[in-house]
Amino acid sequence: MADAIAPELQPPVRVLMGPGPSDTHPRVLAALSAGTVGHLDPYYLELMNHMQQMLRAVMRTNNRMTMAISGTGSAGMEATVTNLIEPGDSMVVCVNGVFGGRMVDVAERAGAKVTRVDRPWGQVFEPADLKEALAKSKPKVVGIVMAETSTGARQPIEVISKLVHDSGAMLLVDAVTALGGIPVEVDKWKIDAIYSGTQKCLSCPPGLAPVSFSDRAMEVILARKTKVQSWYLDVSMLAKYWGEERVYHHTAPINMTYALYEALRLLLEEGLEACHARHLLNHRALKAGLAALGIRYASDEANQLPMLNAVWIPEGVDDVAVRKGLLTRFGIEIGGGLGDFKGKAWRIGLMGHASRANNVLLFLGALEQLLAEQGCKFTPGASVAAANGIYATGK
Repeated sequence: MADAIAPELQPPVRVLMGPGPSDTHPRVLAALSAGTVGHLDPYYLELMNHMQQMLRAVMRTNNRMTMAISGTGSAGMEATVTNLIEPGDSMVVCVNGVFGGRMVDVAERAGAKVTRVDRPWGQVFEPADLKEALAKSKPKVVGIVMAETSTGARQPIEVISKLVHDSGAMLLVDAVTALGGIPVEVDKWKIDAIYSGTQKCLSCPPGLAPVSFSDRAMEVILARKTKVQSWYLDVSMLAKYWGEERVYHHTAPINMTYALYEALRLLLEEGLEACHARHLLNHRALKAGLAALGIRYASDEANQLPMLNAVWIPEGVDDVAVRKGLLTRFGIEIGGGLGDFKGKAWRIGLMGHASRANNVLLFLGALEQLLAEQGCKFTPGASVAAANGIYATGK
């Protein structure tokens, strides 16, 4: 039996600058190690109340049904789609990257008649792109990704929301990468359902999916003619656990709740505006440093995410060799390209606790060394100097 014992757990120390997960704040790690209580313990139930309040503050909403789904961000997608969609319902899904495509798959599995509207990777949607699809399919729900992790593109929501609601549809938004890194205005933008994840700009390990449903969305869910296809993600039952009744539904991940609770406290202590400004400053410093190396961004200039930087790999550079060198020699993780960007782009995350000047400067110095070894020509130290120029002026 001794042969069955696996080696002692000794994870390597990494600087997580990929598309997620991001670095976890020490206070969040400490919260994870706190003593476990029961999922119906009075202390835990009170903790849930406080966490709901903080989630509402971060999402800028007064929605009663704001909670954390027990599962990763993809569980949030499943929960919002499968609760709003009944078999035969019409749904329009906007696709300009991997995660819009995933929403199409989830919606089809839920029985939706999906109309897919595509834009080139790295670009975003304008109202004109959706008018024809809305007029023809008369959808119950329109789904869109606010921060497309595969391309680094930032989708403006407000104008799209007006168009969607004028058509009579409900708006469903993927904010997995957005929440905590850029403003998310659920009530102001009249978002009917939204989901996120803990492992991006909230700097918490993966394991929970913050979601919020408007009163209109909850009316639709409670008036369904068919049962939600997933018992586990049925919001009509989850509402009884997260609401005043506290009816047992499933054993919640207690210690992950501790972690998210502390992550939200950290975010609100810093202040949403200050947090968003920090992400933007570090993005500008990174962008200046990359420009000094001749590296261009993959998304449109006007719609680049500050926390997920998708950039084109310089011609002739070995993608895998650079990423392997960053990981093995410097302990830095970045992401490779997905889908249309596979082998063509790097995805550099500056999310949450990882969005720090020391990470930007460390990464640029390491990247310079690895690119120089592959014969790239640039002035040594140029990227770090350019980034420091941004930090010196603060803009």
